[in-house]
This record gives sequence, C-alpha cells and structure tokens, in this order.
Amino acid sequence: MWKAENLMSAQLQSTSHGATMVLTVCNPEHRNALTPEMYAAGVEALSVAESSAEVRSVIITGQGSTFSAGGNLQRLLANRQQPPEVQAQSIEGLHTWIEAIRTFPKPVVAAVEGAAAGAGFSLALACDLIVAASDAVFVMAYSNVALSPDGGATWALSHALPRQLATELLMCGERISAERLAALGVVNRVTESGHALAEALALTERLNARAPNALASIKELIHDASQSSLTTQLASERDHFVRNLHHANAGIGIAAFLDKRVADYGTG
Repeated sequence: MWKAENLMSAQLQSTSHGATMVLTVCNPEHRNALTPEMYAAGVEALSVAESSAEVRSVIITGQGSTFSAGGNLQRLLANRQQPPEVQAQSIEGLHTWIEAIRTFPKPVVAAVEGAAAGAGFSLALACDLIVAASDAVFVMAYSNVALSPDGGATWALSHALPRQLATELLMCGERISAERLAALGVVNRVTESGHALAEALALTERLNARAPNALASIKELIHDASQSSLTTQLASERDHFVRNLHHANAGIGIAAFLDKRVADYGTG
C-alpha cells in the first residue's frame, strides 16, 4: 500500500486513506489562507499521485472548521509595495495548481467545511466533485476588496451557471450556501457539519473501485467538451471508447457484470 509522505511544506499536509491521497490546507492563524508555497506543494503532490498506481483519487480539504479563506490580505497589501511582477508570479503559481488539478487523470474531490472564500472557492471549483457540510458557505469575495477574480473562478462559474447568476456571485460578493449550490448543480453532496471529509472518503472509495483508465477518459472528455465542436467530441469519444474496450479492464468489467459479481481492477 502507498505510504503517506509529507513531501510538501508544513502548510499542505499529505496523508493516505486507502487508495486516496488527502491534501489538507493548514494555515489556522489565517483561516487556511493559501500561500505560494502551497501552490508549488499542491503541484508536487499531484505529480507524486499521478505516478503512483496505488493512488486512485485525491481529496483537497482544510484543517479544522474552515476550507480556505483564499488569499492573505496582509500579504496582498504588502505586494502593493512590490513591482507588479511579484503578484503576477504568485497568481501564476496558483494557476499552475488549478491547471494541474484540471488535467490530473484521477478524480479530485473537494471536502468543504465552513468557508470557501475567494481563491478557496476557486480551488473547490477546480476539483471534479464537491462535498460540502450543510453549514458551509461559499463567497467570491474579490469585489468586496476592489479586486477581480483569479484561480479560474470566472471560467468555472460561467461554465457551471447562467451568465446572470455567475455575474451576481462575482460582482456582489455575497455568500451562497452549500444547499443552494447543490440545487444549482455545483455541489455534489451536502452532509452534516463536520462530516465533509468522511463523506468525501466514502465517495472516493466508490470511485477507487472503478477502472482508472475509464475514469481518466471521462475526465479528459469532460475537460475537452467545452472547447470542442460536436464533431470533434464525437471523434474523441469514439477513440476513447475503442481504446478502453481493448484495455484489460474492459474484459474484467464486462465479465464481472455478466457473472453478477464485483469487478476487481487491481491497480490497472
């Protein structure tokens, strides 16, 4: 079994739960605000997870009762005294992590307790699935301090919601509940307070039992769909289907289904 290693900074902890890697944002003094060191650590963690056949999925969560407050305003204030390139480089680090999550070939689940604000909300949106506590709150807080979004917030919300609603969330900077986001199809599971990680682990356990190659194809197809024509997407679906049909896991899965037993895909 893959053994947990804290390969990252003290602020982003890595633990293993079966075949799931759990990355925990730890910055309690600043309500789990994100830092440039975390961005680099997150990219490194996903690289480790991608190369390990024993890691089937990843969960991103926050320590304690907060997912992430987003950016540290004191750090942002200090960066106003620096050349613009300093903040640009920091945002590039965040965006590299966001893109790494999006292109990572295994499922990534956000487990949200408390607040997911600003870049914390963006981080949750970058994940493939979101599990949230019933009292979790989400807020695109950028406009509240005269800033515009980063972390792919405008891309994610404009793809997930009608334009008017995405505009409201981004311009008004008001809190939105987990329940409302679930009703809108942005949050996948709402659970009792304090149980988001447990529910996320139960979800990844189900995902971990499925053929990794099939899940990787699904994630890639979904990722490409928004920028592909129907003709292009149909051709891509054909190619993935044929490749997966001729993968050993399809033989295992079809035989198990016909025999009415649970398929065991091992680490293939």
